[in-house]
Amino acid sequence: MNWPKGYALKELDEIDSTNEEARRLALAGERGPLWITAARQNAGRGRRGRAWVSPAGNLSATLLIAPGRPANECAQLSFAAALAASDVVLSFGTEARVKWPNDVLVNGAKLAGILLESASQSGADPAWLAVGIGINLKHHPSDTEFPATSLAAIGLAAPEPREALLRLAASFAKWYDIWRAQGFAPIRDAWLARAAGLGTRIRARLTNGETMGVFEGIDANGALLLRETQDRVRTIAAGEVFF
Repeated sequence: MNWPKGYALKELDEIDSTNEEARRLALAGERGPLWITAARQNAGRGRRGRAWVSPAGNLSATLLIAPGRPANECAQLSFAAALAASDVVLSFGTEARVKWPNDVLVNGAKLAGILLESASQSGADPAWLAVGIGINLKHHPSDTEFPATSLAAIGLAAPEPREALLRLAASFAKWYDIWRAQGFAPIRDAWLARAAGLGTRIRARLTNGETMGVFEGIDANGALLLRETQDRVRTIAAGEVFF
């Protein structure tokens, strides 16, 4: 497997956060495509400001790109990143499922997470986009609300982070090219084929409370479709789901 053509790589021993390094580089004018990886992060972060534990032996990486699309379309790349991360997990010999909006699960536990950050949260085209991806190869936290796991924990020989990054970069480049050429539809179809909990009853935590219903899929923009009653399907753009 070869490193994808046109993508640069910056490897670091230790950093506060690969997403934060992407932000610093972007503010200095860098637009990528550039992968940034670190053996250790001392201030890694996940969604909603949560800490992301990043010990040596796991993969911590961020892709800095400038998609040149509106912010709502760039958000679709979270699903492309989930597909790429699940491709990596699958390539090492285990099943993988994707969990809305941006996690990868093995045996019902979180093995990878994704965090997108950009210069713009409005409808304008972001000047840059940071696609942060963490994959638990050798270690996983034990005190998280949603169960976590790692490749080592499920009995697989954990690869070195650089090998996992090579597979991740190649897979993301493939899905990114598909997204740029064909839009979100093929990404959506592929994501739904791997979706965890599809057709089952789930709990969705929103900013202003919780709701329950049957997970019916995602719409053309990636929002979750939740059937709360026989006559009502709710569209949820942001939140967390629990099975």
